Amino acid sequence: MALCKRLIARLDVKGSKLIKGLSFEGLRVIGDPCETALAYAKEGIDEILYIDAVASLYGRNSLQEVLRKTSQQVFIPITAGGGIRNLDDARSLLKAGADKIAINTESIKRPEIIKELSEALGRQCVIASIQARKTNEKNWEVMGEAGRERSGIDVITHIKRVQDLGAGEILLTSIDKDGRCLGPDKELLEIISKEIEIPLIFGGGYSSINEIQIDLKKNFVSAISIGAALHNKKLTIK
Repeated sequence: MALCKRLIARLDVKGSKLIKGLSFEGLRVIGDPCETALAYAKEGIDEILYIDAVASLYGRNSLQEVLRKTSQQVFIPITAGGGIRNLDDARSLLKAGADKIAINTESIKRPEIIKELSEALGRQCVIASIQARKTNEKNWEVMGEAGRERSGIDVITHIKRVQDLGAGEILLTSIDKDGRCLGPDKELLEIISKEIEIPLIFGGGYSSINEIQIDLKKNFVSAISIGAALHNKKLTIK
């Protein structure tokens, strides 16, 4: 049976503020994350994705209060990510109201954390978040620390690794396209298409219904992550 296709609203958070930038840089405050999540839920979004954009930088995740407040009013799946270093970090986010956790930087430094989390929480709970930046014509590098740190790891190598270690989903974001609303990274999507064995959430650059429809028709794409286009009203969920 084919998986249900989903639209996911991505909300990047700093402290208690909703923020957005271009290619993960020039972050500016644009609103309240809880109010925005509630509005998107009422409009019919399938899931909410909260990412603490500065968690790895400061060595902590501060989404707990945002999650507690949101989960009292929003009754669709919520994923939380940023600064997760161990099982205790993940459990604290789940206890605060998250349904799934997304892990990026620590999976680069210590890939076995994917296996540890999947075995303890169930693989359906664990999303491997991969932030990819193009380095040359045919290669994309995995970036850590919210797109600030180079890993030297090829995106296809990392996709294979997190799948083997037990990730339940992959969230793949094109840093080059993020926040620009100029269309998704078609080349990146094409180059990883034959490697995907688990549900894929793809994000970065979406700004039209047509772009979303085209990529959701691809068998290996399970969901589209949308941020700036919703925040800037270029697209409405309805």
